Amino acid sequence: MFGTLIPSGGGDPIPLRKNLLIVGRRHSCDIQLDFPNVSSKHCEMAFVNGYWRLKDLNSSNGVKVNGVRIEGEKFAQPGDAISFGKHTFEIEYTPDPNAPPPEEVDPFSISLLEKAGLADDSRSRRPARPAKVEAPKKPPSEMDDDDLALGWMADE
Repeated sequence: MFGTLIPSGGGDPIPLRKNLLIVGRRHSCDIQLDFPNVSSKHCEMAFVNGYWRLKDLNSSNGVKVNGVRIEGEKFAQPGDAISFGKHTFEIEYTPDPNAPPPEEVDPFSISLLEKAGLADDSRSRRPARPAKVEAPKKPPSEMDDDDLALGWMADE
């Protein structure tokens, strides 16, 4: 077992039996919370390097850790209060003593295109284009038909 979710208003603890869990209202979810303010697929919980990482699955009412709505992903520490919609739980688990504490990703350091999965990182792998080379300019008095054919341009 990877830990437990303890309901804050009382009730039976929910064991965290797998290292990847989906929380939501659907019957197919690993942790089913059959409440109207919980989305059908509300949150993904993943046990990563000895710590629980929460990822909001674009839920209507959000996921909060210690009362603060998460943007994207957030690691939960033992004893943190986790809310799915209006339902709050305390997470209890023992972190891996050999794993360093996880580093949070600053949500503002990621572009909106990356968040949406639309970023094209292939641009960074393309070879640089050569700079545009313009033909040297000649004064109109020195230009003839051959110059025009070769692309010589006059200053205007």
